[in-house]
Amino acid sequence: MSETPYRYTAELAGQIEVAWQDRWEQRGTYHAPNPAGPWADPEGVAAHSGGHLLVLDMFPYPSGAGLHVGHPLGYIATDVFARYNRMLGKNVLHCLGYDAFGLPAEQYAVQTGQHPRKTTEDNIVIMARQLRRLGLGHDDRRAIQTIDPDYYRWTQWIFTQIYDAWYDADAVRPDGGTGRARPIAELEQEYRDGTRPLPGGEDRAWDTLSARERAGILDASRLAYTSEAPVNWCPGLGTVLSNEEVTNDGRSERGNFPVFKRNLRQWMMRITAYTDRLADDLDRVEWPEKVKIMQRNWIGRSHGAKVTFPIVRTSGDPLVDSGMPDAGIEVFTTRPDTLFGATFMVLAPEHPLVDTLVPAGGWPEGTKPAWTGGADTPAQAVAAYRLAASRKNDIERQSEGKDKTGVFTGGWATNPVTGTRIPVFIADYVLMGYGTGAIMAVPAQDERDWDFATAFDLPIIRTVQPSQGHDENTAFTGDGPAINSSNDDIDLNGLGVAQAKEQITAYLAERGLGEATVTYKLRDWLFSRQRYWGEPFPIVFDEDGVAHALPDEMLPVELPEVPDYSPKTYDAEDASSEPEPPLSRVPDWVEVDLDLGDGRGTRRFRRETNTMPNWAGSCWYYLRYLDPANESALVDPENEAYWMGPRPEPVTGAPAGTRDPGGVDLYVGGVEHAVLHLLYARFWHKVLHDLGHLSSDEPFRTYFSQGYIQAPAFTDSRGQYVEAKEVTEGVDADGHPAFTWNGEPVTREFGKIGKSLKNMVSPDEMYASFGADTFRLYEMGLGPLEQSKPWDTRAVVGSQRFLQRLWRNVVDEESGEVVVVDTPIDDATNRVLHRTIDAVRADYAGLGFNTAIARLIELNNALTKLPGGVPREAAEQIVLMVAPLAPHIAEELWARLGHTESLVHEAFPVADPALLVEDTVTCVVQVRGKVRDRIEVPADISEDALRELALASERVQAAAPDGIRTVIVRAPKLVNVVPA
Repeated sequence: MSETPYRYTAELAGQIEVAWQDRWEQRGTYHAPNPAGPWADPEGVAAHSGGHLLVLDMFPYPSGAGLHVGHPLGYIATDVFARYNRMLGKNVLHCLGYDAFGLPAEQYAVQTGQHPRKTTEDNIVIMARQLRRLGLGHDDRRAIQTIDPDYYRWTQWIFTQIYDAWYDADAVRPDGGTGRARPIAELEQEYRDGTRPLPGGEDRAWDTLSARERAGILDASRLAYTSEAPVNWCPGLGTVLSNEEVTNDGRSERGNFPVFKRNLRQWMMRITAYTDRLADDLDRVEWPEKVKIMQRNWIGRSHGAKVTFPIVRTSGDPLVDSGMPDAGIEVFTTRPDTLFGATFMVLAPEHPLVDTLVPAGGWPEGTKPAWTGGADTPAQAVAAYRLAASRKNDIERQSEGKDKTGVFTGGWATNPVTGTRIPVFIADYVLMGYGTGAIMAVPAQDERDWDFATAFDLPIIRTVQPSQGHDENTAFTGDGPAINSSNDDIDLNGLGVAQAKEQITAYLAERGLGEATVTYKLRDWLFSRQRYWGEPFPIVFDEDGVAHALPDEMLPVELPEVPDYSPKTYDAEDASSEPEPPLSRVPDWVEVDLDLGDGRGTRRFRRETNTMPNWAGSCWYYLRYLDPANESALVDPENEAYWMGPRPEPVTGAPAGTRDPGGVDLYVGGVEHAVLHLLYARFWHKVLHDLGHLSSDEPFRTYFSQGYIQAPAFTDSRGQYVEAKEVTEGVDADGHPAFTWNGEPVTREFGKIGKSLKNMVSPDEMYASFGADTFRLYEMGLGPLEQSKPWDTRAVVGSQRFLQRLWRNVVDEESGEVVVVDTPIDDATNRVLHRTIDAVRADYAGLGFNTAIARLIELNNALTKLPGGVPREAAEQIVLMVAPLAPHIAEELWARLGHTESLVHEAFPVADPALLVEDTVTCVVQVRGKVRDRIEVPADISEDALRELALASERVQAAAPDGIRTVIVRAPKLVNVVPA
């Protein structure tokens, strides 16, 4: 059978789609007007009677492999939502850029010598082509790239704002709360004029301090500062890695090199100053509860007590002989009520007190064989264990399934409530970054402590009565009355957990042994990378080593060319190696003569040679979308207030009186970025808000976490993944599906699409085989947006058939002529149409695109069955409803229906309320309480008319042969007849 010339095939779809994409670009169809700034268009803003909407996706990284079919899921969803809202008359800003700095391009440069900029820009070209072909309604003027110096100029500017700020915990915010960022110059002025005393009781005048002394005092308060910090040092890559870049077996995600814990000078961000606001303000945003829980867990706010365990000093102890004051080990615990059961202590291997605990010579009296790790002396045991611990990352160290390891330091402490001498160990499951880096171990009430105590033959004392039936060979972690918890001064026995906590905390505070406190899991943000391909810091150091932020007019600090990008620590196994940042190899760039405008003239400075992490550019890009052509400001205040400012109405689902924080109206992205990216962006945003640069207090008012698209992946007999495209499907002897690759059987599983599973499917394949509209429709119809869904290329044809039927309802496949009829819609079809309009509007508003598609398919099938052709009114209404999902075919059909303007800003159909009312209902007729008949009646039938119909029923008459005594009518659904 020959192909009809106007049949909606993949080829015709492609022609239509590219033509409309060109038209949209030429006409600037998706350009959103700004109220102010370089693109000021107040008239354009005023023309949108429906208000405004900011819809964004998480920043993509331009991978060399381009997009696979899992990537566009969120992009299509936000596009559908944005298109729907444009049709409601809103000024919609929807755009996308590229998070283009990162390690992959740099590693490729190391391997090939090709500049990472070229690699990145080539990848952006590929991704931009794929995204354009998808038909996304982005304002293409705003497609920013983090590698553009005009962009990272403002990243550097934000850094200088944070560097030149401090957090005043006592300052009152405009909303009445306490604690906000203030310019560091105000703190310096308070020190200078004496209104704030110098730290440490210093009684000298500010102006008598040296420049280095003043800098040291200010740096201790700055929100960005340098510090010797324990980091994940990867010699094989020549850089520090974040925890997320380290695998569970302590190796780099890229290159599989070993990673070590090292103390290195690093830039830090004092995000911990904002811990309470970051936790509390989660109540003000409309996010999935699971994401809020993830953020709260990462912040890790815990209420408990700090407790000091005195260190036992003996004759010959170097600390005692030196005359130094006695010391204690401070721990934080959320269960001070269990203190009587603390039978040993465990310190992180990096804890600064470890060296003071290790005695000279051999093992002290009381040491058990299991405690020594086979070493001859405590010093040997501790050194060996520390080296082993340095080869593990935090995730591996805290793994629940790992065997508990550790060694005795040779030192002892005293339980402050029992007076008992208890041994002090080091173990890698305790981290210096959490709490105080030391724990009191109560094995009877903690599973990890129980495992450690069992492995090392340590005492176990229960301090909480286990519930009935509890296994005596395991820790009891539940609540119960206190037991074995008393001394001459306090008795907790019989008390519940809350009361016992209160009493023991007061007891410790009275004796100077502890105090109630709040602690956090969150630690200051490590902000340095020993890499080339990242934003340079806008910082220089003078001859005294004092850091200075560059003035605004010296920004951006651009990346120089470097001789090579390779790390200079070639021994990947050498934990003691030192990093050599690639930027340090350009001495003419590093050493520079500058006049910073501070009245001291031109001086010699040294630039910072570390670069910022790739988090930097992705922390604030949503703000630059608002005003990317603005050369004088990060964003014009009027534009920021227009697009992101707080609303007067209360926050949905929040406690009464909760103020709207402002932010992006809808932000969509994967849950893998739901902790750090969102947390870091919130921190930067709050600092900028405190400093008066932003009206909004949160970056993302509403966040939606999309699911994944999963695809079949196949493994061979070795467990190695093979190319999914090369797998053949058949059946085995029992008729069950069987799969082979190169003639060998393979096993099928489902997983997230990606290169590692060798199951990538490119959108380009979908465009060529079906067209972009079919691809969009299929992804949106797979299921609820928040759920993960399986991909099946064979099923895509179902979405194509729907669009083909829609096409045939409007266009003749032979002639290309429009076949709709200019006759009125019959009442039944009109009711179906308006009920569909009502339901689809609700689906679009709630991101329920899969159900919207189902309703549109049902409506289209009903129109297909009409005997006299599809009425024009019905055809136009369904085309408008399909437009957000399949914009190209909708534009084409709209044009063929005689419209000369794009439908992008056409009004979305509105349902007639009168047509939503049910026209008939089923009335149940009962006699003596038993159902005797069911009759269809008008929904608005009167009681008298319904009574007559019920009594006329032959079944009712047969059930009441002796006449009727009473008739109870509940129009229109019930009639109850009582016979005589």
